[in-house]
Amino acid sequence: MTTYDFQDGNGLVAARQHSNGGGWVADTAMVDATAYVGPDAKVFGDAYVGPKVRVLDNAQVYGYAKVADNAKVYGDALVFGNAWVFGDAEVSGNALVSGNALVSGDSVVK
Repeated sequence: MTTYDFQDGNGLVAARQHSNGGGWVADTAMVDATAYVGPDAKVFGDAYVGPKVRVLDNAQVYGYAKVADNAKVYGDALVFGNAWVFGDAEVSGNALVSGNALVSGDSVVK
């Protein structure tokens, strides 16, 4: 079993490198095979990353967060809690999308 420490206080957890991009994905998270998780990006907890989503750079998606449709999370952005990012939305820079936040459509959060 492969493990990885996502630095979230849970220590080493079962994880794998995503086949499309090489970023780390916890076994508890769901990431579609067509999503791109860049080599320095992370998806963990019970997060969901759907088809065509791009998680790039040092971005992280975790907790119960969901990212779907054509959404893009990049830079040092964090999407977590119960937040949803979907549509053609982009979350970038040092943005934090958390709690029960919804980011959708053509929204850009930096």
